[in-house]
Amino acid sequence: MEKKKNKQKVKEKEIILKGIPAAPGITIGKAYPLYAEEVLIPRRTIKERVVEGEVIRFKEALTKTRLEILAIHKKIANEMGIEKARIFGAHLMVLEDEVLMGEVISKLKKDKLAVEYVFWEVLEKYLRVLSKSDDEYLRERVSDINDVGRRILKNLLGAEHRSLENLRKKVVVVAYDLSPSDTAMMHRGNVVAFTTDIGGRTSHTAIMAKSLEIPAVVGLETATSSVKDGSSIIVDGNRGLVVINPSKKTVKRYQNEKKQFEKFDKNLLKLKDLPAKTLDGRKIELAANIELPQDVPSVLAHGANGIGLYRTEYFYMNKKNLPSEDEQFQSYKDAALALHPRPVIVRTLDLGGDKFLSQFEVPHEMNPFLGWRAIRFCLARPDIFKAQLRAILRASHYGKLKVMYPMISGVEELRQANAILEEVRNELKKKSIPFDRKIEVGAMIEVPSAALISDVLAKEVDFFSIGTNDLIQYALAVDRVNEKIAYLYEPAHPAVLRLIKMVIDNGHREKIWVGMCGEMAGEVALAVLLLGLGLDEFSTSPIVVPEIKRIIRAVKYEDAKKIAEKALTLSTGQEVETLAKTQLKKLVPDLAIKIV
Repeated sequence: MEKKKNKQKVKEKEIILKGIPAAPGITIGKAYPLYAEEVLIPRRTIKERVVEGEVIRFKEALTKTRLEILAIHKKIANEMGIEKARIFGAHLMVLEDEVLMGEVISKLKKDKLAVEYVFWEVLEKYLRVLSKSDDEYLRERVSDINDVGRRILKNLLGAEHRSLENLRKKVVVVAYDLSPSDTAMMHRGNVVAFTTDIGGRTSHTAIMAKSLEIPAVVGLETATSSVKDGSSIIVDGNRGLVVINPSKKTVKRYQNEKKQFEKFDKNLLKLKDLPAKTLDGRKIELAANIELPQDVPSVLAHGANGIGLYRTEYFYMNKKNLPSEDEQFQSYKDAALALHPRPVIVRTLDLGGDKFLSQFEVPHEMNPFLGWRAIRFCLARPDIFKAQLRAILRASHYGKLKVMYPMISGVEELRQANAILEEVRNELKKKSIPFDRKIEVGAMIEVPSAALISDVLAKEVDFFSIGTNDLIQYALAVDRVNEKIAYLYEPAHPAVLRLIKMVIDNGHREKIWVGMCGEMAGEVALAVLLLGLGLDEFSTSPIVVPEIKRIIRAVKYEDAKKIAEKALTLSTGQEVETLAKTQLKKLVPDLAIKIV
């Protein structure tokens, strides 16, 4: 009896944490805390005669670290494709940073201290300065430098580097943050979900979770300090919840919910070959967003009717050299052939914000999301822009490709871009290179100024695609990758709805179709509302396509219009969201399981 009482005393209390949903799904498992490993660095003075030996030891550690990173690069390239592996180009660049490495050697010779201590001091200085920077790009580099720095330190000290690669059982990884090398080494069979204390929906970890199709919640703040190794944990990637030490009652509830989700998702895939058409006959184009050619099979498997956003910047990122025109052409051609006769909308290079090219001296900006990026970069570098446009036009001969310009803020930019496109067309004609002479050209509406003059822009293009990720952040003055103000990032905000409605109405007046390729297009709860606003095309993550199709096929367009009209009279985003969820549950009762 006494033993039973003791067991009750030590029973851990259930803890529920709220974060940001990064990848959907529910997992119940055992926690594997990946604490930041503290490396003890001895402060050891050295004699002049051993200085050169320390320099050699430092260079050997750099070589060993390089080989480790190259091995990871090769492994990921083989398992997940070369594009996913390119993220490690940034790690290799850290090892090639002559300023950082030169400072270590100079300080070593001057201070006569052991190289690991000198390296640690220099590394800490760099991390401290970069983490306080107003420049988003420089802050992003902290993770890369920290990851590589710790590898170098462990090689200098002869310490073993822990890796998720060595896991031999299924676990839920709980970390303050996950470095790119950590996430890349996850095995689909062993890491069944993960959580991080920091981060947002667009972080490396969130992207990797979606690729691996495992649930993830980020921005939890206190997960690592709340969990113990081996603790029971539930990751609810749908709601952005994590339950530590769940009670039997909670476990049972989530087990039932997990079964329901899996059954529901399986049934949704039966809609794969059916059209996205409302009960009263309105046909909607339902497309998918992709980053890499390897994503095309997922587009087809989930029943999308084409690609509404092909993000092309991943050809360029973390590479020492620019991708050739032929390399780009082959990728666009492959996508065109695989999707034919379905359309593929290729967005031209969207550099900037939180995406940079490693081979360029990109200016360090206090507000990179508002700086030299996207179409601004392309117009400033017509050589790069023209090579991409040539590749797209050449590939258009093999399928239904369309061109789309990002971050258009005024008609002048649009006309400049079209003038360069016309130059490329004429060059191909002169060389008798075949291409689609009637290729559609569109503009992304993701800047408030573009929304406000969309009546003017609509006269110059064949279609609009609303990029809500940026449109929301610019309209509401909310950094979309900052977890501390994530609560202010409201897709249902009345100001956002009014901008969207304005763009759709202006597009339709000029007889062009209007789509949406931002994350908002995949917000299940807002699907009926967007339908009612008059949206012609939804483009979202492939895994969300079946849910949006189910909604479209279950409602009348006339009913959706009434909901949208009501939403436009409301005062707050919360009121809009409540209306949208309530109405969706009435119209599509079986989808209530997906609405939280």
